[in-house]
Amino acid sequence: MELKKTPLYDEHIKLGGKVVDYAGWALPVQYVGIMKEHKAVRSKAGIFDVTHMGEIIVKGKEALEYLQHIFTNDLSKLKKQQIMYTFMCYPDGGVVDDLLVYKIDEDEYMLVPNAANTDKDFKWMIDNKEGYNIILENVSEKIGEVALQGPLAEKILSELTEEDLSEIRPFYFKKDILVADTECLVSRTGYTGEDGFEIYTSLEGIKKVWNSILEVGEKYGVAPAGLGCRDTLRFEAGLPLYGHEISETISPLEGDQKFFVKLDKEDFIGKEALVKQNENLKRKVVGFELKGRGVPREEYEVYKNGNKIGHVTTGYFSPTLKKNIGMALIDSSEAKLGNEIEILIRKKPVKAEIINKRFYKR
Repeated sequence: MELKKTPLYDEHIKLGGKVVDYAGWALPVQYVGIMKEHKAVRSKAGIFDVTHMGEIIVKGKEALEYLQHIFTNDLSKLKKQQIMYTFMCYPDGGVVDDLLVYKIDEDEYMLVPNAANTDKDFKWMIDNKEGYNIILENVSEKIGEVALQGPLAEKILSELTEEDLSEIRPFYFKKDILVADTECLVSRTGYTGEDGFEIYTSLEGIKKVWNSILEVGEKYGVAPAGLGCRDTLRFEAGLPLYGHEISETISPLEGDQKFFVKLDKEDFIGKEALVKQNENLKRKVVGFELKGRGVPREEYEVYKNGNKIGHVTTGYFSPTLKKNIGMALIDSSEAKLGNEIEILIRKKPVKAEIINKRFYKR
Protein backbone atom coordinates (compact mmCIF):
# COMPACT_ATOMS: atom_id res chain seq x y z
CA MET A 1 0.00 0.00 0.00
CA GLU A 2 1.35 3.43 -0.95
CA LEU A 3 2.10 5.59 2.07
CA LYS A 4 0.23 8.84 2.57
CA LYS A 5 2.40 11.96 2.46
CA THR A 6 1.88 15.24 4.29
CA PRO A 7 2.40 18.55 2.43
CA LEU A 8 5.80 18.73 4.18
CA TYR A 9 7.14 15.46 2.76
CA ASP A 10 9.53 17.20 0.33
CA GLU A 11 10.76 19.46 3.14
CA HIS A 12 11.63 16.40 5.25
CA ILE A 13 13.63 14.93 2.37
CA LYS A 14 15.48 18.24 1.83
CA LEU A 15 16.39 18.31 5.52
CA GLY A 16 17.75 14.75 5.42
CA GLY A 17 14.84 13.20 7.27
CA LYS A 18 14.91 9.41 7.60
CA VAL A 19 11.37 8.60 6.47
CA VAL A 20 9.52 5.55 7.81
CA ASP A 21 6.03 4.07 7.65
CA TYR A 22 4.07 5.39 10.63
CA ALA A 23 0.38 4.40 10.70
CA GLY A 24 0.35 4.44 6.90
CA TRP A 25 2.09 7.82 6.65
CA ALA A 26 5.58 8.56 5.32
CA LEU A 27 7.08 10.54 8.21
CA PRO A 28 10.60 11.28 9.49
CA VAL A 29 11.71 9.23 12.48
CA GLN A 30 14.78 11.50 12.76
CA TYR A 31 16.91 14.03 10.89
CA VAL A 32 20.32 14.31 12.58
CA GLY A 33 19.66 11.86 15.41
CA ILE A 34 17.07 11.18 18.12
CA MET A 35 19.36 12.23 21.01
CA LYS A 36 20.28 15.58 19.39
CA GLU A 37 16.68 16.37 18.50
CA HIS A 38 15.51 15.37 21.99
CA LYS A 39 18.06 17.70 23.60
CA ALA A 40 17.12 20.55 21.23
CA VAL A 41 13.48 20.36 22.37
CA ARG A 42 14.45 20.23 26.05
CA SER A 43 16.94 23.14 25.84
CA LYS A 44 15.73 25.32 22.94
CA ALA A 45 12.93 24.24 20.58
CA GLY A 46 11.96 21.62 18.03
CA ILE A 47 9.33 21.59 15.31
CA PHE A 48 7.32 18.47 14.44
CA ASP A 49 5.15 17.69 11.43
CA VAL A 50 1.96 16.32 12.99
CA THR A 51 -0.31 16.71 9.97
CA HIS A 52 -1.02 12.98 10.24
CA MET A 53 -3.07 13.57 13.40
CA GLY A 54 -6.84 13.43 12.89
CA GLU A 55 -9.40 16.21 13.21
CA ILE A 56 -13.11 15.51 13.63
CA ILE A 57 -15.78 18.22 13.93
CA VAL A 58 -18.88 17.65 16.08
CA LYS A 59 -21.61 20.26 15.91
CA GLY A 60 -25.28 20.65 16.67
CA LYS A 61 -27.62 21.49 19.55
CA GLU A 62 -26.95 18.14 21.21
CA ALA A 63 -23.17 18.10 20.63
CA LEU A 64 -22.34 18.35 24.33
CA GLU A 65 -24.83 15.63 25.35
CA TYR A 66 -23.39 13.35 22.68
CA LEU A 67 -19.77 13.96 23.73
CA GLN A 68 -20.68 13.38 27.38
CA HIS A 69 -22.12 10.02 26.29
CA ILE A 70 -18.98 8.82 24.46
CA PHE A 71 -16.20 10.37 26.61
CA THR A 72 -14.97 9.61 30.14
CA ASN A 73 -14.11 13.19 31.14
CA ASP A 74 -16.69 15.84 32.06
CA LEU A 75 -16.95 18.14 29.07
CA SER A 76 -19.61 20.30 30.76
CA LYS A 77 -16.69 21.99 32.53
CA LEU A 78 -15.15 23.18 29.22
CA LYS A 79 -15.17 26.91 28.43
CA LYS A 80 -15.01 28.33 24.92
CA GLN A 81 -11.46 28.18 23.52
CA GLN A 82 -10.52 25.58 26.14
CA ILE A 83 -9.15 22.07 25.50
CA MET A 84 -9.71 18.87 27.47
CA TYR A 85 -7.93 15.51 27.41
CA THR A 86 -10.24 12.51 27.58
CA PHE A 87 -10.80 8.85 26.69
CA MET A 88 -13.32 7.13 24.48
CA CYS A 89 -14.03 3.64 25.82
CA TYR A 90 -15.65 0.39 24.80
CA PRO A 91 -18.45 -0.99 27.00
CA ASP A 92 -15.87 -3.26 28.74
CA GLY A 93 -13.72 -0.25 29.73
CA GLY A 94 -11.01 -0.82 27.12
CA VAL A 95 -9.85 2.28 25.26
CA VAL A 96 -11.03 3.14 21.75
CA ASP A 97 -8.63 6.12 21.83
CA ASP A 98 -7.38 9.06 23.87
CA LEU A 99 -8.18 12.44 22.37
CA LEU A 100 -8.09 16.20 22.84
CA VAL A 101 -11.41 18.07 22.64
CA TYR A 102 -11.36 21.73 21.54
CA LYS A 103 -14.49 23.74 22.41
CA ILE A 104 -14.90 26.09 19.46
CA ASP A 105 -18.43 27.28 20.36
CA GLU A 106 -21.37 26.22 22.53
CA ASP A 107 -22.48 23.77 19.85
CA GLU A 108 -19.22 23.07 18.00
CA TYR A 109 -16.18 21.02 19.00
CA MET A 110 -13.02 19.79 17.29
CA LEU A 111 -11.61 16.43 18.34
CA VAL A 112 -7.98 15.46 17.75
CA PRO A 113 -7.54 11.66 17.75
CA ASN A 114 -4.37 9.63 17.20
CA ALA A 115 -3.41 9.27 13.54
CA ALA A 116 -3.59 5.46 13.51
CA ASN A 117 -7.05 5.55 15.13
CA THR A 118 -8.81 8.33 13.21
CA ASP A 119 -10.87 6.13 10.87
CA LYS A 120 -11.68 3.65 13.65
CA ASP A 121 -12.69 6.52 15.98
CA PHE A 122 -14.87 8.17 13.34
CA LYS A 123 -16.70 4.89 12.68
CA TRP A 124 -17.18 4.34 16.44
CA MET A 125 -18.61 7.85 16.77
CA ILE A 126 -21.02 7.31 13.86
CA ASP A 127 -22.09 3.94 15.29
CA ASN A 128 -22.94 5.64 18.61
CA LYS A 129 -24.65 8.84 17.40
CA GLU A 130 -28.18 7.41 17.10
CA GLY A 131 -30.70 9.59 18.90
CA TYR A 132 -28.46 12.67 18.94
CA ASN A 133 -29.17 15.70 16.75
CA ILE A 134 -25.58 16.34 15.62
CA ILE A 135 -23.37 16.55 12.54
CA LEU A 136 -20.08 14.64 12.43
CA GLU A 137 -17.37 15.50 9.90
CA ASN A 138 -13.90 14.00 9.50
CA VAL A 139 -11.86 16.98 8.23
CA SER A 140 -8.44 15.35 8.72
CA GLU A 141 -7.53 15.51 5.04
CA LYS A 142 -8.11 19.29 4.89
CA ILE A 143 -5.89 20.33 7.79
CA GLY A 144 -2.12 20.66 8.21
CA GLU A 145 -0.55 20.81 11.66
CA VAL A 146 2.90 21.46 13.12
CA ALA A 147 3.93 21.43 16.78
CA LEU A 148 6.59 23.85 18.06
CA GLN A 149 7.87 22.60 21.41
CA GLY A 150 10.53 23.77 23.86
CA PRO A 151 11.41 26.60 26.27
CA LEU A 152 11.98 29.06 23.40
CA ALA A 153 8.76 28.17 21.54
CA GLU A 154 6.88 31.33 22.54
CA LYS A 155 9.82 33.59 21.69
CA ILE A 156 10.19 32.03 18.23
CA LEU A 157 6.48 32.00 17.35
CA SER A 158 6.06 35.58 18.58
CA GLU A 159 8.27 36.73 15.71
CA LEU A 160 5.70 35.45 13.23
CA THR A 161 2.49 36.83 14.73
CA GLU A 162 1.17 40.07 16.24
CA GLU A 163 -0.96 38.01 18.63
CA ASP A 164 0.09 38.10 22.30
CA LEU A 165 0.86 34.41 22.75
CA SER A 166 1.16 34.78 26.53
CA GLU A 167 -2.64 35.15 26.51
CA ILE A 168 -2.97 31.55 25.27
CA ARG A 169 -2.78 29.62 28.53
CA PRO A 170 -1.98 25.89 28.71
CA PHE A 171 -4.88 23.87 27.29
CA TYR A 172 -6.45 26.87 25.58
CA PHE A 173 -6.43 28.02 21.96
CA LYS A 174 -7.16 30.96 19.67
CA LYS A 175 -8.77 30.76 16.26
CA ASP A 176 -8.27 32.89 13.16
CA ILE A 177 -4.90 34.38 14.05
CA LEU A 178 -2.17 35.15 11.52
CA VAL A 179 1.10 33.22 11.73
CA ALA A 180 3.53 34.06 8.91
CA ASP A 181 0.60 35.83 7.18
CA THR A 182 -1.34 32.54 7.25
CA GLU A 183 -4.68 32.13 9.04
CA CYS A 184 -4.25 29.55 11.80
CA LEU A 185 -5.69 28.04 14.94
CA VAL A 186 -3.00 28.04 17.66
CA SER A 187 -3.24 25.93 20.82
CA ARG A 188 -0.96 25.29 23.77
CA THR A 189 -1.00 21.66 24.90
CA GLY A 190 2.13 19.74 23.94
CA TYR A 191 3.18 16.11 24.12
CA THR A 192 6.77 16.57 25.25
CA GLY A 193 6.71 17.87 28.81
CA GLU A 194 7.82 21.28 27.51
CA ASP A 195 5.96 24.48 26.76
CA GLY A 196 4.84 24.76 23.17
CA PHE A 197 2.19 25.31 20.54
CA GLU A 198 0.20 23.41 17.94
CA ILE A 199 -0.47 25.37 14.77
CA TYR A 200 -3.36 24.21 12.55
CA THR A 201 -3.95 25.65 9.09
CA SER A 202 -4.79 24.65 5.52
CA LEU A 203 -2.74 22.08 3.63
CA GLU A 204 -1.60 24.93 1.37
CA GLY A 205 -0.53 27.14 4.28
CA ILE A 206 1.34 24.60 6.43
CA LYS A 207 4.51 24.66 4.31
CA LYS A 208 4.83 28.45 4.74
CA VAL A 209 4.34 28.13 8.52
CA TRP A 210 6.92 25.30 8.77
CA ASN A 211 9.57 27.11 6.73
CA SER A 212 8.97 30.45 8.46
CA ILE A 213 9.44 28.87 11.90
CA LEU A 214 12.68 27.21 10.79
CA GLU A 215 13.88 30.50 9.27
CA VAL A 216 13.19 32.81 12.24
CA GLY A 217 14.06 30.06 14.70
CA GLU A 218 17.52 29.42 13.27
CA LYS A 219 19.15 32.02 15.52
CA TYR A 220 17.44 30.39 18.54
CA GLY A 221 18.64 26.90 17.63
CA VAL A 222 15.26 25.45 16.58
CA ALA A 223 15.59 21.94 15.15
CA PRO A 224 13.29 19.87 12.93
CA ALA A 225 12.36 16.90 15.09
CA GLY A 226 11.13 13.42 14.17
CA LEU A 227 8.88 10.73 15.60
CA GLY A 228 11.76 9.13 17.49
CA CYS A 229 12.31 11.99 19.91
CA ARG A 230 8.59 12.69 20.08
CA ASP A 231 8.32 9.30 21.79
CA THR A 232 11.32 9.72 24.11
CA LEU A 233 10.10 13.20 25.13
CA ARG A 234 6.52 12.12 25.91
CA PHE A 235 7.86 9.09 27.75
CA GLU A 236 10.14 11.16 30.05
CA ALA A 237 7.13 13.36 30.87
CA GLY A 238 5.14 10.24 31.84
CA LEU A 239 2.52 10.71 29.12
CA PRO A 240 0.72 7.58 27.87
CA LEU A 241 0.86 6.30 24.29
CA TYR A 242 -2.06 4.43 22.77
CA GLY A 243 -1.18 0.77 22.24
CA HIS A 244 1.35 0.89 25.08
CA GLU A 245 0.08 2.34 28.39
CA ILE A 246 -3.57 2.35 27.24
CA SER A 247 -5.24 0.16 24.63
CA GLU A 248 -8.28 -1.96 23.80
CA THR A 249 -7.19 -4.26 26.63
CA ILE A 250 -5.70 -1.69 29.05
CA SER A 251 -8.30 0.65 30.55
CA PRO A 252 -7.63 4.28 31.60
CA LEU A 253 -7.76 3.17 35.25
CA GLU A 254 -5.17 0.45 34.64
CA GLY A 255 -3.13 3.01 32.71
CA ASP A 256 -3.09 5.19 35.87
CA GLN A 257 -5.18 7.91 34.20
CA LYS A 258 -8.08 7.99 36.66
CA PHE A 259 -8.04 11.81 36.80
CA PHE A 260 -9.54 11.90 33.29
CA VAL A 261 -12.32 9.41 34.10
CA LYS A 262 -15.22 11.06 35.94
CA LEU A 263 -17.05 8.08 37.42
CA ASP A 264 -19.51 10.40 39.18
CA LYS A 265 -20.85 12.03 35.99
CA GLU A 266 -23.93 10.85 34.08
CA ASP A 267 -23.80 7.59 32.18
CA PHE A 268 -21.16 7.18 29.47
CA ILE A 269 -20.03 4.22 27.38
CA GLY A 270 -17.86 2.00 29.59
CA LYS A 271 -18.91 3.59 32.89
CA GLU A 272 -20.45 0.45 34.41
CA ALA A 273 -17.33 -1.63 33.69
CA LEU A 274 -14.98 1.10 34.95
CA VAL A 275 -16.94 1.62 38.19
CA LYS A 276 -16.71 -2.12 38.84
CA GLN A 277 -13.01 -2.22 37.92
CA ASN A 278 -12.29 0.74 40.20
CA GLU A 279 -13.56 -1.23 43.19
CA ASN A 280 -10.94 -3.92 42.65
CA LEU A 281 -8.17 -2.73 40.33
CA LYS A 282 -5.94 -5.69 39.55
CA ARG A 283 -3.32 -4.07 37.27
CA LYS A 284 -1.69 -0.67 37.10
CA VAL A 285 0.93 1.14 35.02
CA VAL A 286 3.95 2.24 37.08
CA GLY A 287 7.28 3.90 36.42
CA PHE A 288 10.57 2.19 37.24
CA GLU A 289 14.31 2.81 37.18
CA LEU A 290 16.69 0.00 36.28
CA LYS A 291 19.37 -0.57 38.94
CA GLY A 292 21.43 -3.03 36.92
CA ARG A 293 22.80 -2.93 33.39
CA GLY A 294 20.61 -3.09 30.28
CA VAL A 295 17.83 -1.18 28.57
CA PRO A 296 14.22 -2.18 29.31
CA ARG A 297 12.18 -2.68 26.15
CA GLU A 298 8.48 -3.01 25.39
CA GLU A 299 7.03 -6.44 26.26
CA TYR A 300 9.96 -7.47 28.50
CA GLU A 301 8.55 -9.50 31.38
CA VAL A 302 8.45 -8.14 34.95
CA TYR A 303 9.00 -10.40 37.98
CA LYS A 304 8.78 -10.27 41.77
CA ASN A 305 10.17 -13.10 43.92
CA GLY A 306 10.31 -15.37 40.88
CA ASN A 307 6.68 -14.75 39.90
CA LYS A 308 5.73 -12.93 36.71
CA ILE A 309 3.70 -9.83 37.64
CA GLY A 310 3.48 -7.94 34.35
CA HIS A 311 5.32 -6.51 31.34
CA VAL A 312 7.13 -3.36 30.21
CA THR A 313 4.93 -0.99 28.15
CA THR A 314 7.71 1.49 27.21
CA GLY A 315 11.42 1.57 28.07
CA TYR A 316 14.37 3.73 27.07
CA PHE A 317 17.70 5.16 28.10
CA SER A 318 16.56 8.65 29.11
CA PRO A 319 18.58 11.31 27.22
CA THR A 320 17.72 13.93 29.87
CA LEU A 321 18.12 11.91 33.08
CA LYS A 322 20.92 9.63 31.77
CA LYS A 323 19.17 6.61 33.31
CA ASN A 324 17.51 3.45 32.04
CA ILE A 325 13.86 3.88 32.90
CA GLY A 326 10.53 2.43 31.85
CA MET A 327 6.82 2.05 32.42
CA ALA A 328 5.25 -1.31 33.13
CA LEU A 329 1.78 -2.76 33.61
CA ILE A 330 1.97 -4.89 36.75
CA ASP A 331 -0.17 -6.44 39.48
CA SER A 332 -1.59 -3.53 41.49
CA SER A 333 -0.63 -5.31 44.74
CA GLU A 334 3.01 -4.69 43.78
CA ALA A 335 2.53 -1.15 42.45
CA LYS A 336 4.05 0.69 45.40
CA LEU A 337 6.70 3.42 45.19
CA GLY A 338 10.08 2.05 46.30
CA ASN A 339 9.10 -1.56 45.65
CA GLU A 340 11.90 -3.64 44.11
CA ILE A 341 11.05 -5.64 40.98
CA GLU A 342 13.01 -7.43 38.26
CA ILE A 343 12.96 -6.93 34.49
CA LEU A 344 13.88 -9.97 32.41
CA ILE A 345 16.52 -8.75 29.91
CA ARG A 346 18.02 -11.39 27.59
CA LYS A 347 16.79 -14.11 29.98
CA LYS A 348 18.53 -12.47 32.95
CA PRO A 349 16.59 -10.76 35.78
CA VAL A 350 17.80 -7.17 36.31
CA LYS A 351 16.82 -5.30 39.48
CA ALA A 352 14.64 -2.20 39.21
CA GLU A 353 12.84 0.13 41.61
CA ILE A 354 9.32 1.51 41.19
CA ILE A 355 9.43 5.33 41.02
CA ASN A 356 7.07 8.15 40.03
CA LYS A 357 6.42 7.67 36.32
CA ARG A 358 6.54 11.40 35.68
CA PHE A 359 10.29 11.06 35.27
CA TYR A 360 10.89 14.58 33.97
CA LYS A 361 9.42 17.85 35.21
CA ARG A 362 10.12 21.22 33.67
